[in-house]
Amino acid sequence: MAGVFDRLVGQCAVESELTAAAVAARAGVVEGAMTHSWLFTGPPGSGRSVAALCFAAALQCTDPGTPGCGHCHACTTTMAGTHGDVRRVVPEGLSISTREMREIVQIASRRPTTGRWQVVVVEDADRLTEAAGNALLKVVEEPPARTVFLLCAPSVDPEDISVTLRSRCRHIHLVTPSVTDIATVLREQDGLDAETAEWAASVSGGHVGRARRLATDAHARERRQRALALATAAARPGAAYAAADALVKAADDEAKEMSAERDEREREELATALGAGGTGKGSAGATRGSAGVLKELERRQKSRLTRTGRDALDLALIDIAGLFRDALAVRLAGHDLSAVSLTHPDMTDDIRELADRVPPEGLLRSIDAVLECREAIDTNVKPRFAVAAMVATFIAARTG
Repeated sequence: MAGVFDRLVGQCAVESELTAAAVAARAGVVEGAMTHSWLFTGPPGSGRSVAALCFAAALQCTDPGTPGCGHCHACTTTMAGTHGDVRRVVPEGLSISTREMREIVQIASRRPTTGRWQVVVVEDADRLTEAAGNALLKVVEEPPARTVFLLCAPSVDPEDISVTLRSRCRHIHLVTPSVTDIATVLREQDGLDAETAEWAASVSGGHVGRARRLATDAHARERRQRALALATAAARPGAAYAAADALVKAADDEAKEMSAERDEREREELATALGAGGTGKGSAGATRGSAGVLKELERRQKSRLTRTGRDALDLALIDIAGLFRDALAVRLAGHDLSAVSLTHPDMTDDIRELADRVPPEGLLRSIDAVLECREAIDTNVKPRFAVAAMVATFIAARTG
């Protein structure tokens, strides 16, 4: 049976390093040899959070052979998210709050109950607020003997993880999986035909999860096409601004669709917990004073909706930047598409059109406009205004 590290795609060096570390931790070859804080970095889709979870399973693994067997109770419960001594911090809102981190730190300070270690996996550690990062730093500097922290972030840049926190961690860097590796996974694990697997892998930007969605979800393919059409729509200013509004609306609609069912379930569960529908003597009083609890739930759901919408729009913006990048590379290669490794190999007509009609400096300005749009949205500029400003630059880039 496959081990947990088989879930990683194109990360052989990482698998070897983590397996060796888990073996050393189990053997206890040197007192204090176990590193209690780890930082997993890599581009989106590289599998940094998957690698962290696999390592957590390997640390808890009870199989007498190689850690991370994938079939023992510790491995299966860790990967399923139900192991009592493995906690995952998965930010659903715009940031990880100080209160949330303090609660996690308090739990992490306890001794493990059933496993070998108390493991805390912090996904998207780049969303830690400064105060939350400081709360985590205190326990990372003096970790409990049987506690391990596994942090995940895009890079070691100070904007993603504080320098002090980074210096306390052992760094594991994941690379972007190759098209061949992703296509192999789609064929062998998802049962997709070779042509679909190859196409999805080639346009996914090295993101395994996105390749799977594009291969299996028609709506995901439609959203990608809508985003990429915005780059060439700049030739018709009126249509370009309409397309920009449609792009923002589509991201909002996608976020609402993804959140609606979960929001409703959470409201129902909270209402039941507060005694809704009860007929006993205490049922009326059970809901008294519940306004604060309901307000907190609404706040969390609104934050999660905003985050989901931003993530959907950001993915579209990355696609657009990739199309301009392809056009610039083709332009600099003398309009020879065969000389360029394209981000969007299925969009050759649009790439040619941009390369032919937009000068190199205009293509660079367009790429910069996408990056500025992403930064503006990240600093709470309304997406509609940020995207409209980006489109204005696209239009200007065409006219010189």
